[in-house]
Amino acid sequence: MASGGGDNELEVSNKQVIFKDYVSGFPKESDMYLKTNGTIKLKVPEGSNGLLVKNLYLSCDPYMRNRMKKSTDSLVPGSPIVGFGVAKVVDSGNPKFKKGDLVWGRTGWEEYSLITDLQNLFKIEHTDVPLSYYTGILGMPGLTAYGGFYEVCSPKKGEYVFISAASGAVGQLVGQFAKLLGCYVVGSAGSKEKVDLLKNKLKFDEAFNYKEESDLDAALKRYFPEGIDIYFENVGGKMLDAVLLNMRTHGRIAVCGMISQYNLEKPEGVYNLTHMIYKRVHMKAFVVFDYYHLYPKFLDLVLPHIAEGNIVYLEDIAEGLESGPAALVGLFSGLNVGKQVVLVAQE
Repeated sequence: MASGGGDNELEVSNKQVIFKDYVSGFPKESDMYLKTNGTIKLKVPEGSNGLLVKNLYLSCDPYMRNRMKKSTDSLVPGSPIVGFGVAKVVDSGNPKFKKGDLVWGRTGWEEYSLITDLQNLFKIEHTDVPLSYYTGILGMPGLTAYGGFYEVCSPKKGEYVFISAASGAVGQLVGQFAKLLGCYVVGSAGSKEKVDLLKNKLKFDEAFNYKEESDLDAALKRYFPEGIDIYFENVGGKMLDAVLLNMRTHGRIAVCGMISQYNLEKPEGVYNLTHMIYKRVHMKAFVVFDYYHLYPKFLDLVLPHIAEGNIVYLEDIAEGLESGPAALVGLFSGLNVGKQVVLVAQE
């Protein structure tokens, strides 16, 4: 068992963001609180094959809202928030990891975490990119974009691609993948600043602010006069309904998320599903775990594009663990520009 020696017996303070209780409606900062009086031993308990890690970056993601409801995969009231993050191994009870290794995967919203479920933990081998990228482009959102676009949508050069929530952690990557393949790409977002970023920095062909469109069907017909081949779904509700009116024959819809619905007590209905029948539209939902086995293949594709500057990635970094609750809640009113990350500690 790898151990860092006597200094690892140290007990240190361990600030934590605690989940207060199950949430209905929009999450609020007060649904979480900062606990400052906790401590932790910097050593894996005897006989455990887990890891003791120092958390460096934490990821704020829309799916976390669903874990704030009472369900089989809920967060535990009175315990730290759990999400994806980047961490450094302080002590290891597992031969696959050693002290000093950098990892990404599920961890706690705290300064130090004991991770016992190593199944979905990845060792970081490429450190010539910002470590925060492993909460985004090289982590869960990146693999989500890759699996949803390439595996679910089977895209072809020249196809017409629409992405909702296009400036978010996943959408911005799907758009760039589609452009690299030679597709026509349009994205929707919720502010002029985000629309400008989509067109100018992320090189989308077109983008629009959905808040300024009273008729989403008309907006889509303006940008897709010949219809949509691929819709990458992050929003749901009225946007999905409008898209269904504009899909082309044999179009594909990858259902990644539906952020417009997560905070509603009663989800909105979708009325235009019959259009899927005579257009033979293929609509498939997926989760990132479906594509974990493709992670090495994904890195082979993305790392050269990052190195060559073919792909850019927008991050919105909040500093300090105490800024986590506001950063997470801000996702649901669109405060973030790009991937929302919380910096807990420098390496």
